[in-house]
Amino acid sequence: MKVVCVLGSPRASGNSSTIANRFCDTAQKLGADIETFFLNDLNFRGCQGCMACKTKLDRCALADDLTAVLEAVRDTDVLVLASPVYYWDVSSQLKAFLDRTFSYLVPDFITSTKKSRIPAGKKMVMILAQNNPDQSSFSNIFEKFDYFFKAYAFTETHLIRAFGVNAPGEVESQEAVMKLAEKMARKICGTP
Repeated sequence: MKVVCVLGSPRASGNSSTIANRFCDTAQKLGADIETFFLNDLNFRGCQGCMACKTKLDRCALADDLTAVLEAVRDTDVLVLASPVYYWDVSSQLKAFLDRTFSYLVPDFITSTKKSRIPAGKKMVMILAQNNPDQSSFSNIFEKFDYFFKAYAFTETHLIRAFGVNAPGEVESQEAVMKLAEKMARKICGTP
């Protein structure tokens, strides 16, 4: 099983990355191949709205460091997306990546029953870490991205959220969240 982990935090040891690393470490122990991309270290642009992926190409027309990430996601079994909550949404790094996944949609995605160019049956885990301890705040973030990934034919999607965390690695003291990351990895990549 192949797992691609896309880290959207600007902090390599941030809380969302810490949770994602726990998930990936557990999955690797179960035999999964792990490929991790730290978006903040990559040189890329957001979607340019050129529509070349709908008229001339079957992929994004931009050639930058995100090209390898988009190709890896096409080939993966499990996608892990990790981000802090910044300004009521995912980080700008992750949002730019997500915008570029527009290239996964077929040209007639609005009317087509098969909307995605990528193989169906993938699984996605979204990890969000927020400073705000209120669990009802920002609860709509997952809903909107879940909608798009289901359109891309991801058949199984999951959410792991941490609340009230700010300092890098602080989430490690939240045993329930860290155990959930391990349990989710076992469920998806091995034994429940």
